[in-house]
Amino acid sequence: MRASAVLPLAALFALSVSRGGNAQSAAGSAAPAASAAPPASAAPTAPDDKGKGASSTCVERLPQGKARPKVTERIAPRATSGHALELELTIEHGIGETVLPSGFRIDPGSDDLKRLESASFYLPDPKGPARPVLERKEAGATATTTVKLSFVPLPKKPGRNELVLPPLPIAISRASGELMTLCTAPHPVTVEDPIANEPNPKPKQNPDPLRQREEWTAAKNAAIVASVALVLGALLAWLIGRWLKRPRPAPPPPPPRPPWEVAHEALFDLRHSGLLREQRFGEFYDRVSDVLRHYLGQRYGYDGLESTTREALGALRTAGVAMEVWVEIQAFMQEADLVKFARRTPTEAECVFALERAEAIVSRTRPIEAELRAGPPLAPKEPAT
Repeated sequence: MRASAVLPLAALFALSVSRGGNAQSAAGSAAPAASAAPPASAAPTAPDDKGKGASSTCVERLPQGKARPKVTERIAPRATSGHALELELTIEHGIGETVLPSGFRIDPGSDDLKRLESASFYLPDPKGPARPVLERKEAGATATTTVKLSFVPLPKKPGRNELVLPPLPIAISRASGELMTLCTAPHPVTVEDPIANEPNPKPKQNPDPLRQREEWTAAKNAAIVASVALVLGALLAWLIGRWLKRPRPAPPPPPPRPPWEVAHEALFDLRHSGLLREQRFGEFYDRVSDVLRHYLGQRYGYDGLESTTREALGALRTAGVAMEVWVEIQAFMQEADLVKFARRTPTEAECVFALERAEAIVSRTRPIEAELRAGPPLAPKEPAT
């Protein structure tokens, strides 16, 4: 029977615990976990025919002079095959010590796992509802950690089976980083068959398959990239729209036309305006005078329309106009003043003569090529008072 195969291991563990308890009692400390072990009659010792020695069972490792922490173990004496069986450990230890610092796990292929499976106990899914649970409470200089471990008994034979849960190593990390190992006591458990009380058990259908979800990494990454690209595209479109709607500098105005060209064009328009045919001689004469005055102001840098005849002639003298041209301008302005202020009505011939005289003055005051390269003339300075 399997129970007889497991009992020698339990006996070896009981001997190791009793030896550890004797050594610790000599140091002045107790080992409550050893008292929880079954009596020697329940787990008789047997010689190890394979010569494995201490490697075939759990071995405690305590620092020299360190008292064994107090461990209280609780487990149900009966269990059901295929159902989780919970082992509860209550460990009292120092405040700077940590129970199972890396969690409870047994490496595949290790002696602990082989010993557990040979006793027909298996570990449930560590991510399922029967996963290990640790609870720590601190009080002063001591701490109490409660560890709940679950195991699934799966006997190889149907019906009622007597199994023994073998000792398990419990690692405790000290404040100095040193590790010590405690071993649980072996626990006999009576395992019942789930259908033992049914007179005529019938086979049941397999349960419905559970829905399996697999993380689609490619689709997840594509969705993240698409979301980021959408946000960046919207931001880029908004920035481009703002840039296109930005206020743009107005184009530079075209260079001003030379005043002599403007004057010749205005005089040409007056010649073909029809004012002479309508016998509007005074208006015609006055408009010829305004064209000439405006041109001279633009040409020599003063306000030709707002300046009086005396001011205009003074500005022209200061600008260095040739004397014969200045005299011609003086005669024209004086005759224009008689028409404008003395209400003298000129004849058609006088109007035509005034137009031709204005065209001649514009042509004679037009700058030569050297003056054009030098730029427009500067405005005359105010006479010193």
